[in-house]
Amino acid sequence: MSDRYTVTFFGHRDCPENIIDSLYKTAESLILTHDKICFYIGNEGKFDSYARKVLQSLSQKYPDIRYNVVLAYMPSEKRYGEYMDYSDTVIPDGIEECHPKYAIAKRNGWMAKKADCAITYVKYPIGGAFKYSELMKQQGKTVINLADV
Repeated sequence: MSDRYTVTFFGHRDCPENIIDSLYKTAESLILTHDKICFYIGNEGKFDSYARKVLQSLSQKYPDIRYNVVLAYMPSEKRYGEYMDYSDTVIPDGIEECHPKYAIAKRNGWMAKKADCAITYVKYPIGGAFKYSELMKQQGKTVINLADV
């Protein structure tokens, strides 16, 4: 997937549901701008959940897009439930050796490194969403903050 334009998502866990429309429009705009595109999303909070639903919907309309849910922890029934569908998931190399306390940070760092662009919902200058969106800005990557829209 290295020839694809890669987009990731970082957002606060307590993101409002009314962000879904902006998520959809922003992701669709990127799809229409780039011939080949891949999205990476986490699975820890509301923002990630909304982004995944948007990408599931967009993949029906644009079957050439790719997206993966990037897991911070090895799959288990206890963590993700017995009916979790892992077909759209990836696990960063080495995550199984990471202390659980640092697994989300390792996953987010992996996504920031792989991505050309981030769609974010960063309203507060604290937390992982803020940290990784700032890191991407420092690396000269595009960051689209939906909290500013």
